[in-house]
Amino acid sequence: MYIMIKTWAISFAIVFFLGNATPSYAETCLSTTCHSAIGAFKNIHQPLKNGDCSFCHQQTVKEHPLKGGKSFGFIAKPAELCKKCHNSFGKKKVTHSPFKEGECVACHNAHGANGRFLLDDNEDRSGLCFGCHDSAPFNKKYIHGPVATGSCTVCHDSHQSDVKGLLKSASRELCLSCHDDFAKKMNSATIIHPPVKKEPCTSCHNPHSSSWPNLLKQGMPDLCAGCHRETVKKIKNAKVPHKPVTEGKLCSSCHSSHFSKVKGLQLFDDEKNTCLVCHSSDKLGKPPLANIKKDLEGKKYLHGPIKKGLCGGCHSSHGSDFPHILTGNYPSDFYVPFKEDSYSFCLRCHDKNMVNFAETTIYTKFRNGSRNLHYVHVNNSKGRSCRACHESHASGGPKLINAEGTKFGEWRVQSRFQITATGGSCAPGCHRRYGYDRVKPVDLTFPINK
Repeated sequence: MYIMIKTWAISFAIVFFLGNATPSYAETCLSTTCHSAIGAFKNIHQPLKNGDCSFCHQQTVKEHPLKGGKSFGFIAKPAELCKKCHNSFGKKKVTHSPFKEGECVACHNAHGANGRFLLDDNEDRSGLCFGCHDSAPFNKKYIHGPVATGSCTVCHDSHQSDVKGLLKSASRELCLSCHDDFAKKMNSATIIHPPVKKEPCTSCHNPHSSSWPNLLKQGMPDLCAGCHRETVKKIKNAKVPHKPVTEGKLCSSCHSSHFSKVKGLQLFDDEKNTCLVCHSSDKLGKPPLANIKKDLEGKKYLHGPIKKGLCGGCHSSHGSDFPHILTGNYPSDFYVPFKEDSYSFCLRCHDKNMVNFAETTIYTKFRNGSRNLHYVHVNNSKGRSCRACHESHASGGPKLINAEGTKFGEWRVQSRFQITATGGSCAPGCHRRYGYDRVKPVDLTFPINK
C-alpha cells in the first residue's frame, strides 16, 4: 500500500509539474547555466521557440538536476515524436535510411541550428552527407556542379521519394530541369541518339563525379563500345587509324553525342562539311592534312560521292587497313601491274568489265571503235593506275581528268585532254597527241606506248 501511494504521489507531481509548464518554465530551462546554449542558435525548433519544452520532454525522476544521470526523457520514441508534427513523411516508396530507422537527429539538431531546417550547414551539405556516404566517388577529377558546392538536395530529397536514389524526379526530367537549353535544342533536333531518347542520362554520365570529361562513365571510345562494339573494335585494330577518334575529343570530334540535324549525328551540316572542318587548311597536322576544301573550290566536276556530300563512300571515318583511311586498295604509284584486286576499290562502283575486255562496245566510252582504251592503259604488266589520269575528288575538266597533271617524280604529267561528242584526244607527255572516236575509229599510225 505504501509503495502504491508513493508511486501515485510521484506521478501526480510530474503531471502537476509539466501540466503547469509555461513559457516561463522554458525560460527557466534556458536561463540556467545548464541549457543556456540551446537558445543561442539562429534558428530554433518551433516548440522551443514557443517555450514549450514539455511538447517533447517529460520529467521521469523527481530530483532535477540529477547528479550523474538524467531526470527528463522523451514523451515518445524519437521517430514517433517527430511525426506528431511532421506527419507527411514516410508515405512514399523510397525512404532515407536515418528517417526510416527513426534517427532524425542523425541529421537534424533537435533544439536549433544556425542553418535552415535545424541543420548546421546552410548551403554545403557535403559534411553532413559524407558522415554516412563514402566521399571517394564524389571527389574525382571532374565534379558535377551541385556536388562541388555540397548542394546534394538540388537533386535528392533528403527524406523520401517515389524515385530510386531519393531523386526529386525521374533522372531524365531531373537533368533537363537544369539543362533546359539542352532540352530546347533536343526538341528541335531531327536525329536523337537512342540512349538519349530512351535511357536515363546516367546510362552514359556519372551524376556525381568522374575521371573523364563531361562526367562520362568511361572514356571514349570505350564508352561507345557498349553499343557500337564492331565500330570500336575496328578503331582499335585499324592499321591506319583516323586521328580524330584516337586523339583530342575522340568520337565527339565528328559526332554529336546527343542529337543532330543530320544522319549519323554529324556535327556540321553533313558528312562532307564535317570532314572539311579539319581538311580545309595547309597548316593543320604534321605532316599537314590534305586541304580538300582548296581542291574542291571552283571545280566544275565533282566525284559522285563528294557531290552527294558522302566522304564515307571512299573513306572509312573510323580507321582502315589502307592508306588515307580508304575503304579499299587504291595504288599510290603511277605504274601498277594489273591485278583485279589492285583496282577493286574503284571497281566497287565502276563496272569491272571496263578493264577486263580488250574489245567492247558497251562497257566504256573510252574506246576507239570497239578497242577498249581503258584496257590498253591498265590491263598489262605496266598498268597505269587510275590516278595517272583522274582526280579522286574534283576536277575542272570532264571525267575528273586531272588538268594540272599527276605528279611523276618532279614532273606533272598533264593529259591535255580534249573531249568531242563521240570521242576525244590527249597529249600527256607519255605519247604525242592521240585521238579516238567511238563511231569512226581513228587510224592510229603509232601504237600507244605500253
